[in-house]
Order: sequence, then structure tokens, then C-alpha cells
Amino acid sequence: MRGSGIAEAVAEEAPPYRTEGPKLLDRIRAAIRTRHLSARTEEAYVAVERRVSASTQNQALSALLFLHRRVLGHDLPWLDRLVRAKRPVHVPTVLSRSEVAAILSELTGSRWLMVALLYGAGLRLLECLCLRVKDVDLERNDITVRAGKGGRDRHTVLPLAVRGRLGEHLARMRRQHDADLARGAGWVELPHALPRKYPNAGRAWAWQWIFPATRQYRDRDSGQWRRHHFHESALQRVVREAVIRARNAKPVGCHTFRHSFATHLLEQGYDIRTVQELLGHRDVRTTMIYTHVLNRGGLGVTSPVDVVAGLTPMAYAASRLGRDGSQPNAPRGPQRPDADVRRGETLPGVDRPEGVAVRRREPQRERE
Repeated sequence: MRGSGIAEAVAEEAPPYRTEGPKLLDRIRAAIRTRHLSARTEEAYVAVERRVSASTQNQALSALLFLHRRVLGHDLPWLDRLVRAKRPVHVPTVLSRSEVAAILSELTGSRWLMVALLYGAGLRLLECLCLRVKDVDLERNDITVRAGKGGRDRHTVLPLAVRGRLGEHLARMRRQHDADLARGAGWVELPHALPRKYPNAGRAWAWQWIFPATRQYRDRDSGQWRRHHFHESALQRVVREAVIRARNAKPVGCHTFRHSFATHLLEQGYDIRTVQELLGHRDVRTTMIYTHVLNRGGLGVTSPVDVVAGLTPMAYAASRLGRDGSQPNAPRGPQRPDADVRRGETLPGVDRPEGVAVRRREPQRERE
């Protein structure tokens, strides 16, 4: 009896294990959202994995610094002395124009549109999927990318080859949205505090996703029936299957089309500052990497075995001369990335807009 009384007294005096107030992860999420950091940053900061890359290790260190300084309010100078993992430098994979055409020929419908925008406008994966109706100007051939990487907005080009099909796609999505509204649905997620400021904006056509999901879901907080945008994993799977059908052995992903967009613009004669603005890079040094993957295999060096075989660049160009003395086709001046400038033909499956003709270069005649 005496022993049990002592145990009860100790139990009464012991502090509770659970303290009042929000949990640590909830405090981290609140601090991240107060600073308007991206959802991907929030997901990465609260995740833990093993055997990760150098960039993930640096991300974990940034998460620890954020936790101690912004959430817990601790000043730990020794964290600044930690050595960050060195990230290896990788050269991006770039597709040729014929390879892009082969992959696009394996796609149809909205899948073709999404991949064509990845390449023709240089969009990132989520930038393409999160496009809203109000962000595309069919008259001015302009796309406004909202809250891109780093929370920055930018403008990029809407390819003429996409404009016709995109207009037809928007007409179909408008009919689908009208049907959703008739059933009491038709809502869409809005950014930040916009639902409180404009309560009915979530049902407006201008705020709808250009590429919505096929299924609807019910939001737990508001009870609204909404459509999410087309999921990124679904488009990644579509690209992977199209690459396999096209028999392409390169490691091609959705971001590869953005690399190809930048490289092809530089090949066509556009200055690097223009490419930087279209890509939304903060530093031009990020764009400079594409100057190393231009169509100059091996940094433009002539291999010694080609010299022995008589296949120098001049000899190779001469071997491509036609019987009529025509020169091999080569791009002259800035060209749009949505056309095959080497063949003078549009990409497979592209609807040529009215009034836009495809010009074929006539063979140059020798001077008499």
C-alpha cells in the first residue's frame, strides 16, 4: 500500500509529456506559409530520406537553418560552419528538332498540346500544368507565367503552331465548365487570400485551369466540388511512353524540352539575354550553360580521325552538295522554335495558322 502511494505521488508530480500549443511540424508549416514559400519547399523541408543527392543534402541543411532561426528562434553559429555538399555539374540533355518531331508525332489531343508548350514556350512542368485561362493571350501570342520559380512572373511566346489547337481545346473546356456549373460544381482552387476577397472568383471561367483533371474532388474545408489541374506524374508518364514509342535512347524527361527550347533559340541567332528573359532565369550564368550544348559536337573540335579520313567540316559540307550545286539547308536568321528550320516544314501534327505559309528555300545557283 505504501509503495503504491509513493508511485501515485511521483506520477502527480511528473510533468506532462504533451505540452499545450501547436506541434513542431505545424509551427514549421506556419512559418513557411507566412513567408509565402512554395508548396514544394514545404514538402521538402518536412521530409526525411536517406542516401540522397548533394542538392538534397544542402536542402536538408537549409531546412535545419530555417527550423532553428525562423521557427525556434535559436542562434547557432556553428551551423554556419557546416560544409555544404558540392553539387556536380551536369550538361543538360538536348533533343534535335527531328527528335522533338518524332516524340510529338506519338502524341494527340491535350497531351500533344502540353508537350508542345513545354518545347515551344520553354515552360517548366508545373508552369505548364498550372496555366489558367486568363494567362494565355491568343491575339498577341503571349503566355504569362504566374509565380514561377522564385515566385517571379514572366512573359513567354505562344507558338503559332499551337494557337489553333489551343483555341479548340479551350472551347471544349468551356463547355465542360458550363456543365459543371449546371451541376452545382465548377470551383477551382485560388491562390492565397483571393477567395476571401473575391468569393465567387473560384467559379469564374478566367480562373479555370487550361488543363484540368478528368475527375472532381470535394474540398474538405469549403465543401466545394473542384477540379485540380492535370497531375504532373501523369504528364511525366505520357512523355516517357512517347519517348519509348519514338525509339529515342536519350534520358528524356519533361524538362528536356525546356533545355531544347533554349538551345535551339541560341542556334537560331537569338541573343542570350532574350533567352534568359523567356526562361525566367535570375542570373545569366544559368542560361550560359546552353552555350556549351549548341549543335557543335565536341566543342566544335575536328577529330584527328576525321582529318585522316578527309572528313573535315569543309569537306563534309562539300559532300552534301547536290548535283545541281545546291548548298545544304541551314537556318538563316532568327526562326521560331515551333518549325523545323532545317527542312522548311512544320512539325508533325501541327495545324498551320491561316495566312502563315511554309517557305521552302530554293537551291542557290552558281555564279556565272
